[in-house]
Amino acid sequence: MTNTPQETACPFCTPANHQVVALHGTVYAIADANPVCDHHSLIIPLRHCRDYFEMTPDEHKDARELIQRLSQEIREKDPSVTGFNIGANCGESAGQTVFHTHIHLIPRRNNDTPCPRGGVRGVIPDKMNYPTTN
Repeated sequence: MTNTPQETACPFCTPANHQVVALHGTVYAIADANPVCDHHSLIIPLRHCRDYFEMTPDEHKDARELIQRLSQEIREKDPSVTGFNIGANCGESAGQTVFHTHIHLIPRRNNDTPCPRGGVRGVIPDKMNYPTTN
């Protein structure tokens, strides 16, 4: 099987180029090259696909299972981890810079930021905080 020019240039199409920390079915995991914190991981389909919406049902299932496994392993290894952010950037306007699907698993710790309220809403800073309802 011959790689397309896009796949040849893709940094995630060859898992051997990375320190693979886990493999599960159709996906693998690596440590993020530019982590926001310790144990920040990327879950990546073995097959080249542009973004999360191009993943197959099997790839989604395998990614979900690998995320679950990694989160448990990270919590066992680092008891300071008290939560996680999980996300994928889909498209340039959403911040995607490598156009091969990769899902971020970002461990969070108490007080790692002054106000974590809003979580992933922080991708648009003015929208991170929102009114509370009772």
